[in-house]
Amino acid sequence: MKKPTLASLAAELKVSRQTVSNVLNFPDRVRPETRRRVQEAIDRAGYMPSAAARALRNQKAMVLGLRLSDPRNGISGSFMDGFTHALVTLADKQGYRVVLFPATTKAEEVDKLVELRRTLAIDACVLTDTWIDDDRPAQLLELGVPFAAFGRPWDATDHGRWVDVDGRAGAREAALYLRSLGHERIGFMGWSDGSPVGRDRMAGWKEALGLSDAEALDLVLESDDTVADGAANMSLLLGRGVTAAVCASDSLALGAHTVNRRRGRHGVSLVGFDNTPVAQAVGLASMRQPVADVARIVLDKVLQQLDDEDSAQDGVLLAPSLVTREPEG
Repeated sequence: MKKPTLASLAAELKVSRQTVSNVLNFPDRVRPETRRRVQEAIDRAGYMPSAAARALRNQKAMVLGLRLSDPRNGISGSFMDGFTHALVTLADKQGYRVVLFPATTKAEEVDKLVELRRTLAIDACVLTDTWIDDDRPAQLLELGVPFAAFGRPWDATDHGRWVDVDGRAGAREAALYLRSLGHERIGFMGWSDGSPVGRDRMAGWKEALGLSDAEALDLVLESDDTVADGAANMSLLLGRGVTAAVCASDSLALGAHTVNRRRGRHGVSLVGFDNTPVAQAVGLASMRQPVADVARIVLDKVLQQLDDEDSAQDGVLLAPSLVTREPEG
């Protein structure tokens, strides 16, 4: 038996295809008697409009916009790759596609998102890499573009449309774990780019160890997020009597690990972040971020807005988990 179509229903009822379409989409435009007769035929045939037709009728593209994340090194970049993969997979299960596009600045990103939304190429978008003085959420709210962000509004009004990982709690747990192993002088390796994420993790390390600003000063080194800088930092910290370190990334932790191996230092003395394949390969302890949960909640927030643009939104902060390992060598 052939699947019923708009054309076959129209031919059977001897009405126009537009009449059948109007009954489905704009029933008030059709006379009651004709509407009843067409609706009965639709129900009898079990006709279902296609997803493409529904999208056109509702002026929905069934597409979400996402800026390609800024390039990172091959270690730290795997985390955002994981988020993108999870988001695309989960969106697909909901009938949505994710379109990726490049933008060199946040202003360019907003311009492209607004244009994509204006032309109905996307229904909503996902923001990542939130920063201090980040005005993207405020602009999108003002322009009526639905969005959710992976990353909290660090110094702006809380719009509630965000999900983030509690790096402060993660670094606190990492520092306490190293102290439980007997380490007393525990350093911190962070980033020198002013990243609010890095500063948040440093605050957690400092809280766990009960350090004053003056006490923390000698135990903190900030640099670029590279393996080479991680190695250089570890050498300096060892010279200051540090025996262990919490690292803002697995890249820095891997560099520190190479120094420990060269000097014959064994046992657990490092905790990184992101639980990347590299950390797993060399046996580094690391904080695992719940990337799949982040993607799921971000998507839920976007879909809630598409169902109800006035839906209440509250930010969600998820806890990372410590993955412990014995380092190789």
